[in-house]
Amino acid sequence: MATGTRRERERAERERAIIAAARALALAEGWDAVTTRRLAAQIEYSQPVLYSHFKGKDAIMAAVAVEGFAELATALATARASAAGPRQAVADVAAAYVTFAEQRPALYDAMFTLAVDLPFASQDVPTDLARGFAELADAVRPIAGDDDLEAITETFWSGLHGLVTLMRSGRLRRADHDRRLAVLVDRFSR
Repeated sequence: MATGTRRERERAERERAIIAAARALALAEGWDAVTTRRLAAQIEYSQPVLYSHFKGKDAIMAAVAVEGFAELATALATARASAAGPRQAVADVAAAYVTFAEQRPALYDAMFTLAVDLPFASQDVPTDLARGFAELADAVRPIAGDDDLEAITETFWSGLHGLVTLMRSGRLRRADHDRRLAVLVDRFSR
């Protein structure tokens, strides 16, 4: 085996370990607890090793977010593909989105509520971000008609994100969540 290949593999493994440690620490204690010092201690590498992979905590959070977008895109694709029809696809994608946010709160925060250096709504958007948006668009496409698909998709996404965020922060009653989600789905699946 070539030395370069082994080094590249080891570097990729270290990078995955850093991302996994950041996710685990954020899940257990929140993103404020994630520091390069704690990550270095957790994965048993020095801080300079972390900095050889990432410029700092923000870059680590961005890597975690990209990983999250890949997972979200997969969840949305699975929900959409298994739906019995267009209306059900909107409902299933909405439910998958909400479930993802509820089951992975720290990851969702890195993706959507914390400041991370990722380009959204531009040509430079990472592939996994674009895949997630495309899955939302594919769900609403059959019911969008002649309307602007991008605007419809952004509005649907905004509605989902708003419901998730307001409920998580205690500004909406959790008991009424299913009813609110049904109203949103009904509006977007007519």
